Amino acid sequence: MTDRSTPPLPAAVLWDMDGTLVDTEPYWIAAEYAIVAEYGGQWSDELAHQIVGNPLLVSAEFILANSPVSMSRDELVEALLERAVARVTECVPWRPGARELLDDLRAHEVPCALVTMSWASLARAVTDSLPEGSFAVVVTGDRVTHGKPHPEPYLAATAALDVPPERCVAIEDSATGVRSAVAAGVPTIAVPNVVKVPNIPGAVRVPSLAGLGARDLMPLFP
Repeated sequence: MTDRSTPPLPAAVLWDMDGTLVDTEPYWIAAEYAIVAEYGGQWSDELAHQIVGNPLLVSAEFILANSPVSMSRDELVEALLERAVARVTECVPWRPGARELLDDLRAHEVPCALVTMSWASLARAVTDSLPEGSFAVVVTGDRVTHGKPHPEPYLAATAALDVPPERCVAIEDSATGVRSAVAAGVPTIAVPNVVKVPNIPGAVRVPSLAGLGARDLMPLFP
């Protein structure tokens, strides 16, 4: 007999990566500053924060439009990725409570997906540092037609896991990512980091993942 007092587990948990699972946003921002400076330009946190959570190609277009950087869009993406991967390879900066929650989900046999707008090379640098099987599915920005805030990345993850979106939980740190997950019909936990996340129907905000376990996720939603 099922204990009705025991909170249910989600069918799957869908993780954003940059700023949610790992605190790589400072790595990206440092790379932006360095590359713009190499071309004699000036970057700012205000500009950097406008592209948090965006697909890399969209971010590259924004940088090109707001700086003297003259490389192609694809070249700029590769330059940003190269710097970010190098930093992650040196040290994976886990967000508070993220690694512990991921471990608890694995202990409860809740499948997880990584849904990131970073490309596969950076996602591998993160997943290679985790126990095998931590993520059953990995969806990256270079493998989808439409990036966040379009629902495609999260719909691709739920389809690959063969679970209904409404029975999953997504974890995001940006408004762009939250809108993507909510548009896909996934109840979403917003954990603001570098940028503020406004109230978005279908999402709940928490200050941190620290102290949250697998059975604490579903009760966050009314």
